[in-house]
Amino acid sequence: MSRGGKIMISVKKLTKTFGNKTAVHDLSFELAGGEILGFLGPNGAGKTTTMRILTGFFPPTSGTATIDGLDVVEDTLKVRSRVGYLPEHVPLYHDMTVREFLHFAAAAKRVASGERARRVDETIERCNLSKVADQLIATISRGYKQRVGLGQAIVNSPKVLILDEPTVGLDPTQVRDIRSLLRELGKDSTVILSSHILSEVQQMCSRVIIIADGQIQAIDTPANLTATLQGETRIHLRVAGADEEEVQKKLSELEAVSSVSRLDLGHFQVLSEGGRDESLAPRIAGLVVSSGWELHELRAQTANLEDIFIKLVEQEKQSSVVSDIPA
Repeated sequence: MSRGGKIMISVKKLTKTFGNKTAVHDLSFELAGGEILGFLGPNGAGKTTTMRILTGFFPPTSGTATIDGLDVVEDTLKVRSRVGYLPEHVPLYHDMTVREFLHFAAAAKRVASGERARRVDETIERCNLSKVADQLIATISRGYKQRVGLGQAIVNSPKVLILDEPTVGLDPTQVRDIRSLLRELGKDSTVILSSHILSEVQQMCSRVIIIADGQIQAIDTPANLTATLQGETRIHLRVAGADEEEVQKKLSELEAVSSVSRLDLGHFQVLSEGGRDESLAPRIAGLVVSSGWELHELRAQTANLEDIFIKLVEQEKQSSVVSDIPA
C-alpha cells in the first residue's frame, strides 16, 4: 500500500479499545520515506488515537505498528527519538522563552549538546519565530504558540513527523508558511497530518486515508480518490438571450441527463445519470449553438476531497443504521 522506497511506517491490524468502546478497529497501512499522508475523519473517528499509538503514548489492544522498523511497544524510547509529534493541544511551558523551550525540547530528545544551539537557531528560522524568540511563551499569540509546537516537533530532525491539526489557529499567511515548510520537510521525512481543512490535505498530501468509526473507508492519492468516487458529471452553464424555462426544458431532454437545476439568473447545473459522461459537455455546447443562445460559461465541476469525505462518512452512517436494525 506504499508508493515505493523504504517503509518508514507500518501498521497492521491495529485495534484499540477503551472498555467497551472501540476507538480503532483493524487498521492497516504503510508509508514510505518522503510520503505525506493526510488523515481525514470526523471527530471521534480514531485519528488521534492512532497517532498516540504511533508515538508511544499508549499501546494498542491488538495488532502491531512499527516506525523505521522499530516496534512502537517494544522499542518505545527508540521510536520516540525518531518521531516528531505535534498534538492537537500543544503542551508548552509558558514561563520559558521560545528559545529556552526549544533548547529544553532538544535536550529532552537527546540532541547532542554541541549541536543544540545550531538546531534551535535553525528551527527558529524555519518556523519564522525570530521576532518572538526571546519572549516568554505566555506573551505570544496563539499562532506563534502553534509554530513553537511545530518547532519542538522538528528540532531533532526526526525521520517521521506526526502532526495533529498543524495549522489550527493560524492566519492565512501563517498557514501558507507552514504548508511550505511541511512540503520541504516531506522531502526528508515521512509525514502524517490530520486536518479538518480538506483543501489543505488535497494540496499537500501524496496520499489520503479517510477514517470513520475507527475503520479505514478509503486510502489512495487525492487524484485517484476523486476519479474513483466521482459518480456523475456536473456541468455549470451560463447563458444569455434565452428563455430560462426553454433552457431548462431543452437541457433536461438531452440524453443521459438526470437533472437540471437553475442556480441563478442564466446559471444552470446539469447532472449526468449512470456515472461519468465525458460527452455531456460537448452535447450541451452543441445545444447552445443550435438554439442561438449566448454562451458565457461552460464548465465541468469535478468532485473534491470534501465531496468524497462527506459521501464516505454518510455511507458509513447508513450502513451502521442498517446493521443496527434487528433481523
